[in-house]
Amino acid sequence: MDRGVAVLLTACAGGLIALQAPINAGLGRSTGSLPAALVSFGIGTIALAAIVLLSGKAGGISSTFDVSWYYLLGGLLGAVYVTNALIAVSAIGAGGVAAATITGQLTASVVIDRLGLFGLDQVALTPERVIGVALLLAGTVLVVR
Repeated sequence: MDRGVAVLLTACAGGLIALQAPINAGLGRSTGSLPAALVSFGIGTIALAAIVLLSGKAGGISSTFDVSWYYLLGGLLGAVYVTNALIAVSAIGAGGVAAATITGQLTASVVIDRLGLFGLDQVALTPERVIGVALLLAGTVLVVR
C-alpha cells in the first residue's frame, strides 16, 4: 500500500476511534460502564465474524494457537482501552481521551520500534522522534487542562 494512502486511511480510522468513547459513554449511561464495554465488544465481535466469513478467510482461524501467547493479548488490550476510555471520557472529555490515548500509543510505539519488539525492525531513537513525543505530551496537557 502506498504510504500516503496508508496515512490517510489510518487518520480516518483514528477519527472513528474518537467517536468510540463518547458513543460508548452514552451507552454506559443506560447500561453501566462495564456492561457497555461488553456490548461494544460483542457487537464488534459479531461484525468481525461476519467480515471474516464473507471474505472467505475463516480458515486462518485454525492457526490461532500456532503463535506466541502474547500475540493473543490484542483483544484483552482493546477491552482495557475501551473500558478505560468509557470511564475517562466523563472526566477529561472526548478530546482528552483522544489526546492521552495518542500520546500513550506514540510513546509505547517509539519504545517498541527502538527495541524491535514483536518481530518489528529496530528503528533508531532520533532527536526528532523524542521531540515529537514531547510535543504530543505537551499538547495532551493543554487539551486536558
